[in-house]
Amino acid sequence: MKNRILLGADGKDHDFVKMVLEIRTELGFNHTNEGELASFIAYAQAFPAGFLALVDTYDTLKSGVPNFVCVALALLQLGYKPVGIRLDSGDLSYLSRATRRMLNDIGARTDPGLAKCSILASNEINRSVLISLKQQGHEIDAFGIGTHLVTCDEQPAMGCVYKLVEAKGVPRIKLSQELGKMTIPGKKEIYRLFGEDGYSLLDLMIKVGDQPPEPEKRTLCHHPFDHIKRVYVTPSRVIPLHHCVWDGKRVYPDVPLRESRDYVLGQLRSTREDHLRDINPTPYKISVSEELYNYVYHLWTEESPVTELK
Repeated sequence: MKNRILLGADGKDHDFVKMVLEIRTELGFNHTNEGELASFIAYAQAFPAGFLALVDTYDTLKSGVPNFVCVALALLQLGYKPVGIRLDSGDLSYLSRATRRMLNDIGARTDPGLAKCSILASNEINRSVLISLKQQGHEIDAFGIGTHLVTCDEQPAMGCVYKLVEAKGVPRIKLSQELGKMTIPGKKEIYRLFGEDGYSLLDLMIKVGDQPPEPEKRTLCHHPFDHIKRVYVTPSRVIPLHHCVWDGKRVYPDVPLRESRDYVLGQLRSTREDHLRDINPTPYKISVSEELYNYVYHLWTEESPVTELK
């Protein structure tokens, strides 16, 4: 990292990166994700008095929390008080208890201030989740409640999140213990494939620049994260779903409201009834091409932390 320095509470400059790496070596946390550690260091340098780390990007207990510990201990040495960690996926009860044990155990050996760090939790928290967590036992100090604070089950909100998939031409992937929160890296195009009966079969993602699917041509479609789930599709019709709307300025013409309505109704008519029913609808398939699947799998294994058993 180019900027290695952090001003301590003593008014002196310190090589913060060196401090963190030395702590990492002493604790034996050398198998955590280094990109995540670098981001934690940069965040701590920018907000040394407000360091609160989201720890589930790669692996909560094997990478996120250990990386937080290394940075938090360095901040404590410089006179700052790190805030804590945030859990946003997985078994919140188990992860909070395991995190608290780690903070207490390492804090007892190094700096008691580490054990004072808070554990925050989010991820679709509602009344039922709070009751369940209390029954299971947890070590969560505070909850982040958003969607269910302002909506109810009878008037729900649709949660949408923008996630980085490429930075300066380099593909990026978010790993999570919840497959639904993992991202598919790189720039992509998506096509809707239709069957002989006129209904849509699935949506297929490919890497930008790869050969798109063609009508009457058999195509292998993979589940994004499960190598067992795959299917051959020979579509009767293929339509692209991506259109560039904004490229520094609006490049796609305004669509009249009536035209948008007609488009939505047409999409509904081409969707099977079992996908649209209210009770136990059939999940609609979102697939990736064989080339994109192999690419995702390679990046997945490259970015996942390697554990060591003793």
